[in-house]
Amino acid sequence: MARPGSAAVSGAGTPVAGPTGRDLFAEGLLEFLRPAVQQLDSHVHAVRESQVELREQIDNLATELCRINEDQKVALDLDPYVKKLLNARRRVVLVNNILQNAQERLRRLNHSVAKETARRRAMLDSGVYPSGSPSK
Repeated sequence: MARPGSAAVSGAGTPVAGPTGRDLFAEGLLEFLRPAVQQLDSHVHAVRESQVELREQIDNLATELCRINEDQKVALDLDPYVKKLLNARRRVVLVNNILQNAQERLRRLNHSVAKETARRRAMLDSGVYPSGSPSK
C-alpha cells in the first residue's frame, strides 16, 4: 500500500506516473475555495461602492445643513448635527479604507490561487509530478 503523498507503484514494482494524494487534495481545495473568494470579492466591492455613495450623501447633507444654518434669521444651533455628520463621515471613510485593504489582500490571494492552479494543471497535463512538497 502506498503512503499518502507518495507516487503510485504498479504490480511489477515500477513507479506509475500520476498525481499524489497531496496534489489532488491541494487541487480540490483550491477549486473549492475559488468561488467563495470570488463571491467575497464581489460583496466587498459592492459594500465599498455603497460606502462611497453614503460618504457623498453625508457630505451633501452637511453642506446643506451649513447653508440652512447661514440662511436662518433665527439662530438655530445646527453645529452639533454637522459635527455628528462629519464624525459619521470619518467613520465611513475609515471602514472604506479597511474594506479596500481587505479587498486588495483578497485580490492577491485570488491571484495566487489562480497561479497555483494553473501551475498544477500544467504539471498534470505534462505528466510531471513532484515527489516532494509543492513549491511556494
